[in-house]
Amino acid sequence: MAVQTQRKLFTVNDFYKMAEVGILDWEDRVELIHGEILEMSPINSPHAKIVARLTRILNAILGERALVRGQCPIQIDEYSEPEPDVSVVEFQIDEYEDQHPRPEEVYLLIEASDSTLRRDRKLKLPLYAEAAIPEVWILDMKSQVVEVYTNPESGQYQKMIKAQKGDTLHCTSLAFELEVERIFGRKYTK
Repeated sequence: MAVQTQRKLFTVNDFYKMAEVGILDWEDRVELIHGEILEMSPINSPHAKIVARLTRILNAILGERALVRGQCPIQIDEYSEPEPDVSVVEFQIDEYEDQHPRPEEVYLLIEASDSTLRRDRKLKLPLYAEAAIPEVWILDMKSQVVEVYTNPESGQYQKMIKAQKGDTLHCTSLAFELEVERIFGRKYTK
C-alpha cells in the first residue's frame, strides 16, 4: 500500500519569511517556482561575462526607456519569483524599491544557459509564457545560438526563431536591434 504524501507549496511571502528567520540565507542561490524552492547553479566566469556584457549593451541601447536588471527577481504570481539572468522592465524612477517587477511590467527576459539549458526550456520558459511575458531570449552558450520566443498565447509561445552569429535580433516590444555577435563575439564595442 503506497502512502500518499502531500507537498507544501510556499508562497513568495513564505519564501521571504524563511530568509528573515534564517531558514534560508540571503546569499543562498535559490528561486521560487510554482511554490517550490529550487537551487540555482553557481555563476561561472563565462556566464557572468555574458550577463555583464548584455546588461551594459542594453543599458547603452535603451537609456531611460527601460530598466535593465541583472540577476534580479521578478514576481510572476503568489507562488513564483524566478531570477532571470537579465530582465528588461518598465522604467520606474524608484527602480522597484517596494516590489519586484510583475509580468505586465516586463518587456524582455533573457536566460544565459550554459549548464541550465534544459531547465530554462522546460521549467522557466512555460512559466514565462503562462505569465504572458512578451519576449524571452534563451542564450545557448555552448552553441552560441539565441532562441527568441514571442507571442505568448494559452501558456505557450507561438513563435520561436534561432539566431546565430551573423544574425540580428529584433526586440519587438522595445523596437531595438542587436547583433548576435555582440553577445557572444569578440570584444564589446559601442
